[in-house]
Amino acid sequence: MPIRVLPLLFVLAFGVAAAFTPAPPPQGLNTTIKIVSSLPRTGSARGQTDTIVDGIRLALHEVGYKLTLGGTEYQLEYLDLDDATAAQGAWTIEKETMNANQARLDPDVMVYIGTYNSGAAKISMPILNKARMLMVSPANTAVGLTKPGLGERDEPKRYRPSGGINYLRVVPTDDFQGAAGAEWAKEMGRGKVYILDDNEVYGKGIADLFEAHARKIGLEVVGHESIDAKAQEYTALMTRLKGLKPNLVYFGGTTQSNAGQLAKDLAVYGPNDCHMMGPDGCYEQAMIKSAGATVLNDRFYVTFGGLTVDKLKETPGGKNFFEKYNDLYHRDPAEAYALYGYECGRVAVEAIRQAGVKDRDAIRQAGVAIKDFPGVTGTWSFDANGDTTQQEIFGITVRNGDFVFVKKLTVPR
Repeated sequence: MPIRVLPLLFVLAFGVAAAFTPAPPPQGLNTTIKIVSSLPRTGSARGQTDTIVDGIRLALHEVGYKLTLGGTEYQLEYLDLDDATAAQGAWTIEKETMNANQARLDPDVMVYIGTYNSGAAKISMPILNKARMLMVSPANTAVGLTKPGLGERDEPKRYRPSGGINYLRVVPTDDFQGAAGAEWAKEMGRGKVYILDDNEVYGKGIADLFEAHARKIGLEVVGHESIDAKAQEYTALMTRLKGLKPNLVYFGGTTQSNAGQLAKDLAVYGPNDCHMMGPDGCYEQAMIKSAGATVLNDRFYVTFGGLTVDKLKETPGGKNFFEKYNDLYHRDPAEAYALYGYECGRVAVEAIRQAGVKDRDAIRQAGVAIKDFPGVTGTWSFDANGDTTQQEIFGITVRNGDFVFVKKLTVPR
């Protein structure tokens, strides 16, 4: 039978009304439950991950960093781990491996929130799967992590050595986002496209999905290549594009893989009236800072599995979230991914609550079974692959130096 999740406010209200005093723990029982996150806390992604961490802390703050399981009160402890290095300025295999093993070897760690980068998830997923530890991502979107037949060979089986599912994510996957971006390009009359990617798991994956759907709906794809994400400039590339005359450059990548420099060089050296589109990895203030607002205004588009801050505040769940966030931090979140950090934190709390015991496998099973979850943007469930059933994609542009909502996009089914 699927586990039905009670609305969080009801659960909290019930706990107060019952005036229940937990029994003292049996002698020698360790009543600490640890939740860790593994995110790039060093480098240019720091702005995004700061707000993700704030969202996680908000979810734990709501329950007072404690839960009562089987009559015993447990303290929730949160560890904010960095999977990046100063030298790299981004996540590394070594740091993500270290974080996953640190969590695996600590018997008090019950839930692992991460990763931010889909490539990093490929490293930690099998380690944590063997440990039967629940893993919840606020940002991974690469399809192969969960969906058979859409990624590389043996995906996602290779990430599940125990045979069971332990990995969940609260964001829509790239098969929805890539196709929605192609549909949007067609609607805008941007029918001649050149595709670039950063040759990373996430970036190349979503660029390939965009290309496949673009060709399917009749867009003219005049080229597709991977860039050197560490290059100082792309003037030669843009001069070559000028001869091909695309009216849209689609970049599969992130701000950290040089999207801002691409946008600047496209504006100066690229084809006339050629706009640029990117996925959710470019939806951050760092992108505007990197490229410059003047370069991006009304010529840069991003796709994202959520509403902009102003539109989210107009929804009941969003309004409630922002009120709670402001009460705790006395400010709005700087980035939209705060919402997904919050949802991950709530999923972690609910899985522990539903399991009713400090046991990794019981918590994993409870998390996988979550249905009808009262999320900030609506009610959703985890499907058989561990993906959220909430699959809306929205189109966003830059105007007057800030991201603004354009429209809800068509997501082909």
